[in-house]
Amino acid sequence: MAVAAWSCAAASGPVLEQMRLSEKGDERVRAVFELSAAPEHELFTLSDPERVVVDLADTALELDSLPRGGLVRRIRTGRQGDGTLRVVLDLKKAADTRSFVIGPGGGRGHRLVVDLLPQDGDGRRVVHSAADRERQVVVAIDAGHGGVDPGAIGANGTHEKDVVLAVARRLASILEDKPHLKPVLIREGDYYIGLRDRTRKADRQGADIFLSLHADASESSRVDGASVYALSLDGASSEQARMLARQGNAPDFISEISLQGRDPELQTVLLELSRGSTIETSLEMGNHLLTKLDLHADLLHGRVHQAGFAVLKSLDMPSVLIELGFITNPREERRLKDPNYQYKLAAGIASGVSEYARENLLPDLRQASGSREHVVHRGETLSGIARRYDVSTEKLRSANDLSGDRINAGAKLTIP
Repeated sequence: MAVAAWSCAAASGPVLEQMRLSEKGDERVRAVFELSAAPEHELFTLSDPERVVVDLADTALELDSLPRGGLVRRIRTGRQGDGTLRVVLDLKKAADTRSFVIGPGGGRGHRLVVDLLPQDGDGRRVVHSAADRERQVVVAIDAGHGGVDPGAIGANGTHEKDVVLAVARRLASILEDKPHLKPVLIREGDYYIGLRDRTRKADRQGADIFLSLHADASESSRVDGASVYALSLDGASSEQARMLARQGNAPDFISEISLQGRDPELQTVLLELSRGSTIETSLEMGNHLLTKLDLHADLLHGRVHQAGFAVLKSLDMPSVLIELGFITNPREERRLKDPNYQYKLAAGIASGVSEYARENLLPDLRQASGSREHVVHRGETLSGIARRYDVSTEKLRSANDLSGDRINAGAKLTIP
């Protein structure tokens, strides 16, 4: 079949320009769809034989070839009656699925990422390493600024460095109670640490995750809301992101750590980042954090934004910068000083980190017995969620008063 046969069918919508597959260990496979614009998509699985179906609304196809390998036996494409482009991944065995969309960055355009998590014959996710089951995920918690660098200063004199250190300590305390997570505080007191030294300390501690905590500032005292940022190699995804990157990079020696790529060592860092999947995994973790933060705080953005934060230039770990709120907003300044609100922010971050680690770094980790809750992410299916928690689809429907299998992103499901 000519792969590019559908190239003119949806000229006004996105164009699927490239597909690639990469293996991520434990037989997991990541399929990345490179598109000219943000896609509207639906993801579901079929069995006998095992297939993953991705429907892309109003999308044209301009591919020279379709990849295969690992868990994926082959990939097929077709056009539905309503013009939807259907991409079918024929699998060698059953797999759980999840998907998320990444905006332009790192020299690439829009990307739809679909993760395939294989199951064994009993419908449970495959995990091969006993060491992975026992090991702890090290979470580096970086409280921004410190010492001679107070960070942003609120209308009533509150220093950003004090707020973020307080939240960092509360976050570490919460994570210490989770058996598979080990927190490491990059800054434990009121002193200054350079941006390079922050990531170096995280590396020395063997960190798997890097979280940089900040409190935002704005010329307008009315702006409020928490936000999550990941690294961008091409530029910021919004004007607010550009402003924050300038503020965040300012305390250190910008001539040495600028993301413009003049420093030979940094050129190597950026090259490695562009080759790897660090940005993709950072955005994925950021989506988990946003979902949980939304339960406790107002959000400035409904998605993870990207900017050139020097402190996020780690090579081999998902890394995000979290703006806890606007300290220049008097109402939010009062909230950020409130120990109860600090705890809520820390609890939301801890929940998001725990969920991300459980699904990506410790794939066999199950929640404690009893009633559990799962927040539906875009691309997830009811049957896939049921398999993840080792419950039947029927029990999952009954526990949530569902008459069918249709679920919406953001919905909370009770896991029986």
